[in-house]
Formats: sequence, C-alpha cells, structure tokens
Amino acid sequence: MATINRFEDLEIWQEARRLAKEVHNICVETNLKSDFRLKDQIKSSSGSFMDNIAEGFERDGNLEFRQFLSISKGSAGETRSQLYRILDYGYISEVKFETMKVDYENLSGKIKNFISYLNKKDFKGNKFQ
Repeated sequence: MATINRFEDLEIWQEARRLAKEVHNICVETNLKSDFRLKDQIKSSSGSFMDNIAEGFERDGNLEFRQFLSISKGSAGETRSQLYRILDYGYISEVKFETMKVDYENLSGKIKNFISYLNKKDFKGNKFQ
C-alpha cells in the first residue's frame, strides 16, 4: 500500500469529489436549479462529505481523523436521503438515482472499513509525536 501524504491521495476523498461534482451537474443541468433550498442542501451535504475527509486528515491526529470520517459518513447518508427527494420530485431518473445511490452506499462502506482499520492501529498521528 502506498504512503498517503496528502488528503488528495486518499481514494475516498477522490471518489467523494467525483460525486460532489456529479451532484453539482444535476443542480445546473436539471430543473433542480430552480428549487433553491433543496439544491443548496444537497450541494452543501455532498461538499461536506469530501471536506470532512480533508479536514480530518489535515488535523494530523488519528482520533480526530476518525471523528471527521464519521461526520463525512453522516453527510453521505444525508446526501443519499436528498437524492430520494430529488428522484421523488422528478429532477432525476430512476436509473441516475440508482447509480448514485449505489455509489454513495459503496463509498460509505469504504469509509466505515477505513474507520475500522484506523481503530486497530496504535498510531495516534503526527501531532502526538
């Protein structure tokens, strides 16, 4: 496994970034662009998803990183819930919804597994050296 020196090296951050961009595209390419409150909510939660991974990594502490990963996982659930509303309101197709739902579920699972991995490590982080 390669050494991770920056949050940009994390596969989970890269995938969260891709999904945030996909959400943004839905917000500008569909009638969701006129549903200002829901548009702002889903853009915020999908952005929070990737931002919390970055913030936790930059804190240089394993415990804090795990906490921020947990918050990020929560934002993934929030975004997934909002995708249901976007589907129900007719802004996206069932196919688009299913694809994105599965992507968010898979990434949420990867974050859960990463948290479990970090829970088993004795390394506390650079800030404690």
